[in-house]
Amino acid sequence: MPNPETRYGSDANGLICGFVMRPNANATALDSAGAAQWLAGPQTSSEDFLWLHFNLGHTASEKWLTQHAALPEEFFDTLREGSHSTRIELVESSLLAIVNDVHYDFSFEPSEISTLWLCVNRRLVVTARRRPLRSIDKLRTAVKAGEIIRSPLELLIHLLRDQADVLVSIVRGVTTRIDQVEDKLLEGKLGLTRAGLGSLRRLLVRLQRLLAPEPASLFRLLQHPPEWIDAADAMELRQSTEEFSVVLRDMTALQERIKLLQEEIAAHVNEENNRSLYVLTIVTVLALPINIVAGLFGMNVGGIPLAQHANGFWIVVVLIISFTGIAAWWAFKKR
Repeated sequence: MPNPETRYGSDANGLICGFVMRPNANATALDSAGAAQWLAGPQTSSEDFLWLHFNLGHTASEKWLTQHAALPEEFFDTLREGSHSTRIELVESSLLAIVNDVHYDFSFEPSEISTLWLCVNRRLVVTARRRPLRSIDKLRTAVKAGEIIRSPLELLIHLLRDQADVLVSIVRGVTTRIDQVEDKLLEGKLGLTRAGLGSLRRLLVRLQRLLAPEPASLFRLLQHPPEWIDAADAMELRQSTEEFSVVLRDMTALQERIKLLQEEIAAHVNEENNRSLYVLTIVTVLALPINIVAGLFGMNVGGIPLAQHANGFWIVVVLIISFTGIAAWWAFKKR
């Protein structure tokens, strides 16, 4: 038996949570032993279904699912392959879904995105992940709070809407950060904003790349739904797809906005570099006469002019000032 400290919130078989869902009553929680008994026994109601959420970091999870849950072999193949391409497809009479979500402790880093695998049929919903994810945790909290979910597809729709809410919060957070960058840009305080913008842009690009196939796969599913999906659930699924499309368009607009800000910051940096280079050039031009004269008169050879003259120093100073003035006039005239 593994130690309780190493289960990461799951039981001995890797089950994080399990619920018997009823269309007209609150869900009933159960462990992996109760879930195995429920799956093996007769059903009291044809409308009841079971939701099991597993931690794939536990080595016993896949073994338990193979023994007790009659899932399609394609589901286990996707788990072993580690497929991360977002999609929802019909396999036999079950829905196989791969959904990408952000970590529970998400801090706007592109690497904090992981995958959730789902298998949905008439009487069973199985979700599995390797890292704690925010959307599935919101769904589990809602079920524990007593929210009634009447069908397996409604559970999937609830999860997709929770994911859309998480993405909306990310878009709002990114928008706030971009607004702060614009304020600093107007104040002339660039700081390290280019690096921060690059990180935000990479985050949006990765989210869009992982989530972009999802609306298309949902539309394909709606064209040929399984027989146990009724018209109301299909309509709800269509609405959730439209919500995803809106979020993806907002992400595209934010990427364009970040790109324009990066170009504006790059233009400011180039302008500052050109100004610094111009100042350096002016100083070099103004110092050129005195450097030439000092080099010539500093040679340790005979015949240095004005070496014996009583006012030789002041004559040289006047010559240097004259040539420096001519160089300054020439430099500022070029500007």
